[in-house]
Amino acid sequence: MEYTDLPEIPIYGFAPDAGGLLGLLLTVILPLIAGLLMKQSWGTGTKGAILLILAAVKVIIEAALMANNKGVDFEFIPVVYTVAINFAIAVAAHFGLWKNTAPQKAAINSGITDHRA
Repeated sequence: MEYTDLPEIPIYGFAPDAGGLLGLLLTVILPLIAGLLMKQSWGTGTKGAILLILAAVKVIIEAALMANNKGVDFEFIPVVYTVAINFAIAVAAHFGLWKNTAPQKAAINSGITDHRA
């Protein structure tokens, strides 16, 4: 099989420019942003859903802006692939970079609290 026979994965790709690097940085800090919106008592499924929703919102905004700037149609299927990739990067960042660190604890402690004031 030749290289040209392989299908191109339809994602809104990463570009090593300022916008691409900013998008990657935002994906890496997404677990901290999600931590601001979570209660400590919530289960991992709820916390994962919040992170997935934030990743989806980020990707949809990026894809809509990219489609608008390039003058092409917004395509839903590539967005789904890109959401999955961004969610995986955010989960890896959570477990690999942020878990039990001071920034993660500060985000969780300053977010939604479990008790009423």
